[in-house]
Amino acid sequence: QVQLVEAGGGLVQAGDSLRLSCVASGRTFRTFAMGWFRQAPGKEREFVAAISWNNYNTDYADSVKGRFAISRDNTKNTVYLQANSLKPEDSADYYCAARPGSYSRLYSAWDYWGQGTQVTVSS
Repeated sequence: QVQLVEAGGGLVQAGDSLRLSCVASGRTFRTFAMGWFRQAPGKEREFVAAISWNNYNTDYADSVKGRFAISRDNTKNTVYLQANSLKPEDSADYYCAARPGSYSRLYSAWDYWGQGTQVTVSS
């Protein structure tokens, strides 16, 4: 089993930055792909970013490309999401996800989820 705990959300103004973190339990973290998804009220959960187990490959949703950056530190069992130039439309609950093997943009493909951290961006 893998448990994921997110942190770093909050209320910010448009143009500000936040760094979300997700700490994973378990020895298998370094073999898992990690991802970030988000869900706004009344909307479906959507893919934000993902990173391969070895840090070599990343993927981003078009809506965040160039503004967000995903990274991981396998020595700390932690994955990060640096969110810059935040916009009101980035407001959502952000969820960390993990799965063995390669990453996917489909939320149904991920095996483990955190409880989420809320990000609110005011205009």
